[in-house]
Amino acid sequence: MNPMWMSLRRDLLLAGRRRSEVLTALFFFVVVVSLFPLGIGPETALLRRIGPGVLWVAALLATLLGLPRLFAADHADGTLEQMALSPQSFALQMAGKVAAHWLLCGLPLVLLAPLLGLQFGIEGDALGILMLSLLIGTPLLSLIGAIGAALTLGVRGGGVLLSLLVLPLFIPALVFGAGSVEAHTAGLSVSGHLSVLGAMLALAAFFAPWATTASLRIAME
Repeated sequence: MNPMWMSLRRDLLLAGRRRSEVLTALFFFVVVVSLFPLGIGPETALLRRIGPGVLWVAALLATLLGLPRLFAADHADGTLEQMALSPQSFALQMAGKVAAHWLLCGLPLVLLAPLLGLQFGIEGDALGILMLSLLIGTPLLSLIGAIGAALTLGVRGGGVLLSLLVLPLFIPALVFGAGSVEAHTAGLSVSGHLSVLGAMLALAAFFAPWATTASLRIAME
């Protein structure tokens, strides 16, 4: 696991020097979520109903915002080629980069979600379910998004193509993540929704690093 840890540590250190890129996604998430209560008005029942979906869509878009830069800088300066040629596992190094992306872009969204959820009248256990669903779902978004970022690396107009590739793949996470809060509000069990999210995360954690490395090798040829 040393290659993964070293790659994670390196990306976190580099992000500390480019804090504006990290804060952009966080600011985007806060602004998008806050605009909905202002635009819809003080209808508590309606806000409580759409709140989980709005928070999930905003988290999805904020995650997507940082994906084009996931490999771009390392590709431009030749670091990716050095990683691919090193004796260390390329897949573990890329897993470390994805983990760093989640820590910088996904985890802050999870921590902010309960505070922003109060704007929609979401309270009590529903906020806990929302936070738990995002805690499971945002790493899944980063793993899937890494594959799309690798496939579009170096392609002109790659940002638009990346969105077209990964947004359909994000839909199951969106449906089950937002659905878990709605199920709790309706008095139903949320274990099914969270179990499906967890299963998708487990599959993505196993397969995504290998798919990402294969796509990167193709992009670097």
